[in-house]
Amino acid sequence: MIEGKMIQLAGRRAASLVGIAAIGLSLTAAHPGAHDGPRTPTSANPEAPVDAATPVGTVMAFHAALASGDTDAALTHLAEDVVIFESGGVENSRAQYASHHLEADAAFSAAVPRTLVSRTHGMQGDMAWVISVETVSGTYRTRAINSRSVETMMLRQVNGQWRIVHIHWSSAEIIR
Repeated sequence: MIEGKMIQLAGRRAASLVGIAAIGLSLTAAHPGAHDGPRTPTSANPEAPVDAATPVGTVMAFHAALASGDTDAALTHLAEDVVIFESGGVENSRAQYASHHLEADAAFSAAVPRTLVSRTHGMQGDMAWVISVETVSGTYRTRAINSRSVETMMLRQVNGQWRIVHIHWSSAEIIR
């Protein structure tokens, strides 16, 4: 009975996130000026200031913290109830992410630079979305990495600060 209730609540939460994402995507399509141009990889200038008071700044600060290996700082940008989709897996909280994939994600981010190809973002009320496409090229544990990464982040304003409530990461190898 309790397990059924938990599955039902998880389903509602996922449906809410999908609905928010759909609104975000429709509003983004209506606001084509919300694109950032290409930039250098975050690892090229880790000292560059990041304004975490904005949704895009929060996403950038999260990635900068991962790339520098500061997992505690990375966690501060996530809501406690964050839902993370990656490679067919799901993590349903900040605590679960911290105990499963956080360290590996930080190690990967530190080793392999990311270069922004495009970014779309927007907000409505206390919700925001940041959708990024990046190339990821380098070496991780002796393995050559050359991929295209697509990232969707949904954010919610919590006590006046933007927190990431949903991440969806997917990637595909770039074949040359």
